[in-house]
Amino acid sequence: MDDIYKGYFDSMPCFLTLQDRELRIIDANQRFVQEFGDFEGRHCYQVYKQRPEKCEACPVERTFRDGLPHSQEELVRTLDGREVWVIVYTTPIRDKAGRITSVMEMSTDVTDIKLLQNQLRDSQERYRLLFEEVPCYISIQDKDLRILEANRQHREAFGTSYGSKCYEVYKHRTQECLPCIVRQTFEDGEVRMHEEVVTARDEKQMNVLVCTAPIRDSSGQVDRVIEMSTDITQIRQLQDKLGSIGLLIGSISHGIKGLLNGLDGGIYLVNSGLKRDDRERINRGWEIALRNVDRIRSMVMNMLYYAKDREPNWETISAKEFIEDVCSMMAEKAKQLDVEFRYDIEESIDRFEADPHALRSMLVNLLENSLDACRIDTKKNDHNVTVRLKGNTDTVLIEFEDNGIGMDRESREKAFSMFFSSKGAGGTGLGLFISNKIAQAHGGRIDIESEEGVGSRFVVTIPRRRPAGGNIEIKASE
Repeated sequence: MDDIYKGYFDSMPCFLTLQDRELRIIDANQRFVQEFGDFEGRHCYQVYKQRPEKCEACPVERTFRDGLPHSQEELVRTLDGREVWVIVYTTPIRDKAGRITSVMEMSTDVTDIKLLQNQLRDSQERYRLLFEEVPCYISIQDKDLRILEANRQHREAFGTSYGSKCYEVYKHRTQECLPCIVRQTFEDGEVRMHEEVVTARDEKQMNVLVCTAPIRDSSGQVDRVIEMSTDITQIRQLQDKLGSIGLLIGSISHGIKGLLNGLDGGIYLVNSGLKRDDRERINRGWEIALRNVDRIRSMVMNMLYYAKDREPNWETISAKEFIEDVCSMMAEKAKQLDVEFRYDIEESIDRFEADPHALRSMLVNLLENSLDACRIDTKKNDHNVTVRLKGNTDTVLIEFEDNGIGMDRESREKAFSMFFSSKGAGGTGLGLFISNKIAQAHGGRIDIESEEGVGSRFVVTIPRRRPAGGNIEIKASE
């Protein structure tokens, strides 16, 4: 009977040993002897690993200590120097009194499985590295549009919070975007592309080209969607700049045509006056010609102002007189729109340095924006616009407050984007864009406080003196 069990022991397709409390091998099967050689009087760690001391974590020792089976993964070396990964299982061998006399250790060769595991892990690490370092913003979303995973660039740009909904992270919205190409990809499994304007966590606006693709489960159903967004802001800025040039040239061409007609009229009066020796006629015609030349020059300068970079034409102006002049000019339009218009000017505000033509354009744009916001608002019976001039020794503050349609957070963040308008067809999308550029050119800024349905407050802060170290160039776009 012992021979039968010995035959079973030797024919087992694994490495079998019996070890005593000193971890000496007292018996081993044939396969062990073939792979690891003579074991008589030797410790298991000497045979398995060619090391002089026992292993730090020894399952045989643990089984002697607690009498329980144990298992762990080990790397061993065969007689011919091959490294073999094995899973070790130990079990106690007891005498009739129940005392552990030896431990059986069974080691199964899992080298091929281990190699496959290592290959899989290497592949996963490579794909993870690609996912992390791809130069675009990548997120993986579930059917509720919650972000499950995001790459490094996405996390850095948007401060990604796992579990947050994509429209909260990208646009600070409280409702799903329309259209939502992630939702569409979930519905039909198709790859889609769409352009969006998003806001990073540093409040920087970005134009991105968004592409979505389905991720399917084992049954072929779309259970997640990967969304990849590429920053195309510089391309759009260039297109916006070119588009603004064409738009501005077209919008002023009719004005220049009218001024040229007026210039022709003045020239005609001058010529006819010279023929008739009519001094009064010559003076009247020359005055008309000069006035129209001045207007043409102003229009051309405005066109150049928007179409290319230029330096502000600094002058020292009176803040009080300047604001009163602009407000009196806009008072008639407010009256026509049935908007109560008032302005509050601190008498102590003194002179400051600015480009008067650029500053006038900025103030008119902001006033027209407030009046338009009131004009479009149909939910209130009474509308009002207030302009306030404040200041201190270093800065001049000009506030524009209205109770018009107001803006939500997304609109506030996009307010200074080229061609963006919260008024739909009621706005060109240029006024606030241009105003912001003018404020920046003066070393200042425009801050917005607004609530949808309540109204808006724009605060222009401009230094009293031109920025130190020279002029700041006015740019048509950044």
